Amino acid sequence: LQKLIHLLQATDDPLIQEQALITLSNSAAFSVNQDIIRNLDGLSVIGGMLSNCVPKVKEKALNALNNLSMNIKNQEEIQVFITQVCRTVESAPLNCDVQLAGLRLLTNMSVTSDYHQKMINSIPCFLHLLSEGTERTQIQVLKVLVNLSANPAMTRHLLRAQV
Repeated sequence: LQKLIHLLQATDDPLIQEQALITLSNSAAFSVNQDIIRNLDGLSVIGGMLSNCVPKVKEKALNALNNLSMNIKNQEEIQVFITQVCRTVESAPLNCDVQLAGLRLLTNMSVTSDYHQKMINSIPCFLHLLSEGTERTQIQVLKVLVNLSANPAMTRHLLRAQV
């Protein structure tokens, strides 16, 4: 895992980045690896890939963070990327893999109300995706919206959102 994280930092080759991210994502299926990746500063390295201009690399980074977000301690570190993930979801082409990967990560990050405030500005986008997206997109958006709606502090923001 340490070598993969270093490889991710050291290369500019999108194909190598993509493969390293896939391997890290698969490794994150095991809780012991989630802790190891966090302790190796892998979350910030993977999060740094969110600004990559290659869509496949960005998608794989989002998938890796999604798998890593199943751990509460990891969520504490991943939360710094929520605003960037929301912007990515908003700016990505409608129904694309990057948008869906971002929505899946936001779903996991919104299971508890700890980070809901960071998603408020994206509520109009979520509602737009709900009306314009394909069924796959709509399902992912609904998961985020259901999580947000479980928090009474979000009611006003959800009901006042301009669509």
